[in-house]
Amino acid sequence: MSSPSTISGAHERTPALAEAAPLRLCLWVDGPTARGWHLDLLRRLGTCPDIAATIRHAGGAAAPADLILDLCGDAPETSGRVWRLTFDGAPGEAALLASLAAGRTPVAAITEVGRTVACGRLGTESSGNARGALDDMLARTTTLILAALAGGARALPDLPEDDTGPGAPEAPSRPAIALRAGRRMVRSAIRRAYRLCYHTPHWRVGWRRLDEPDVFALRDHPASGWQTLPDDGSRFYADPFPIEHDGRVTLFVEEFPHATGKGVISAVEFGPHGPLGRPEPVLELPTHLSYPFVFARDGAMWMIPESGATGTVDLFRATAFPGGWVRETTLISGIVASDATLVEHEGRWWMFATARDGGGAFSDALHLWSAPDFRGPWTAHRRNPVLIDIASARPAGRIVSRDGALLRPAQDCRRGYGAALGIARIDRLDDDGFAQTVETILTAGPRWPGRRLHTLNSAGGFEFIDGGARAPRRWWQPQPPRLANT
Repeated sequence: MSSPSTISGAHERTPALAEAAPLRLCLWVDGPTARGWHLDLLRRLGTCPDIAATIRHAGGAAAPADLILDLCGDAPETSGRVWRLTFDGAPGEAALLASLAAGRTPVAAITEVGRTVACGRLGTESSGNARGALDDMLARTTTLILAALAGGARALPDLPEDDTGPGAPEAPSRPAIALRAGRRMVRSAIRRAYRLCYHTPHWRVGWRRLDEPDVFALRDHPASGWQTLPDDGSRFYADPFPIEHDGRVTLFVEEFPHATGKGVISAVEFGPHGPLGRPEPVLELPTHLSYPFVFARDGAMWMIPESGATGTVDLFRATAFPGGWVRETTLISGIVASDATLVEHEGRWWMFATARDGGGAFSDALHLWSAPDFRGPWTAHRRNPVLIDIASARPAGRIVSRDGALLRPAQDCRRGYGAALGIARIDRLDDDGFAQTVETILTAGPRWPGRRLHTLNSAGGFEFIDGGARAPRRWWQPQPPRLANT
């Protein structure tokens, strides 16, 4: 659920809508009754005092409205304003289902007389489950509508090797549907068999000395390849965040013992030739922890680990580095935020994180906050979410400055969580908007074997990434609880 500041910001109206108070908004739906996501949208609109929303059912009379939101594609042309919702260019939920059946990444858009008001690439936490994917994407469509009313989610970055394709998807034939359903059943059976034989997920951390340009400069994997931070197979390491302190490099990671199914933050020192031992726990809480965003400031070492289960974004301070972490303050509360990442830009601090926003995927809705100091107070961007894009919203490491430009690693989750890694140039970052250009997408391959690529960071002459790996399971070991997001 969003924080009160986020909810308020999401319902701010654009200047074009500001003349009407309250705005009379009519949701135009087909069918004699409203579906669940329509009612959820109506409920969320009802929390905004300057919007009066009603629903017009098929065959019913429409109440007087300043703006009609056509959710099904059959609202007539009127002298008033009409916003039309489409999925891959076609109206209605059938178009969304067709896109899912075709294995595409749906693009939802709200248009007005040929002008795009807001758009987003929709994601899901239910890959292979059509009903779950539909629910996730309709939940994020609600987010998109609220963002449109706030003036957010205005554009999508073009992607290298974009798989969304132009125009509306063709409705698949019955044989094609049956064939795809059969393939999904086979893939599902393979996944179940795989989970019986291997721990899943299982991540691994790669590292290398920076004796050549880094990945940001290469826009590719290095020719020299990566060395792997070893694990014993009963646990994995992920989310590598290195930092240099007192002339030494310390690597912080999420450590995830498969037996407990809960992540802790661990650390290991690096010498000139690699790790000096194995990572040891330095921060453990009752809830799952990951993504240890660590930084130095004001003579102290600080960390913002991901702790989405608590509904907060918390700041910790080290009292005995690399351990002794104590909670200094809560930066944001009342929000399920993933991978909070800070950057100082033009005298202000900015926080990037994806927020689940009451439902849907963890990885497709980018929210921003700003503050005069990293301790706060943090203010939600008035156009949150500033970006809805399963291909480039979720942070994947520290933001770096190169040749006067800010570059941010971003997760590309179109083919699953953590499937690929994008590098995006930030083109705009201010109180009125956000824009980025995805310049590179890196995937696993010969130089990084496996199926996933997830995080990118460097410090003290070392560079680190992480991605998927295989870890055989002993047959007598029970499977731990699976987390939706690690």
